[in-house]
Amino acid sequence: MSGFKEADQTEKAYQKQDAIFIGKSRAVKAKKGSMRYYKSIGLGFKTPKEAIEGNYVDKKCPFTGNVSIRGRILKGMIISHKMKRTIVVRRDYLQFVSKYRRFEKRHSNMSVHCSPCFPNLSEGDVVTIGQCRPLSKTVKFNVLEHQPTKNKSMNVKKIFRVF
Repeated sequence: MSGFKEADQTEKAYQKQDAIFIGKSRAVKAKKGSMRYYKSIGLGFKTPKEAIEGNYVDKKCPFTGNVSIRGRILKGMIISHKMKRTIVVRRDYLQFVSKYRRFEKRHSNMSVHCSPCFPNLSEGDVVTIGQCRPLSKTVKFNVLEHQPTKNKSMNVKKIFRVF
């Protein structure tokens, strides 16, 4: 069986991609090449190499799952990645106060789904996120691109960065 490679089985339920029928490859020898479903999401974003060659199954991944990116494209800084396949992104912005004719610093945190095709995310990294359908109660965005930080020594929970 050259073409079929089973996905990593880390959950209680059997993990398989919905777009791939694996019964045919077991009965008849599979063709050369990978039997992995992946797609280009468009909008100028490249499909990560890990999504094409990886061995994970994630139905909420925009590159290998059943999620389309539509709506807003935003940038933010990762402040937490303690949840499984979910990160917290901080977005900083300036709010104008007309009484004092000055700007005040504000921020908002949002929960974002992070596919396993981005394996080495850390706090302080900048990510590009895209809006998708609601994936859970608080998650409505998906990670599309990752830019690692240069300076690892700063406190990312308090720093103010406007993108």
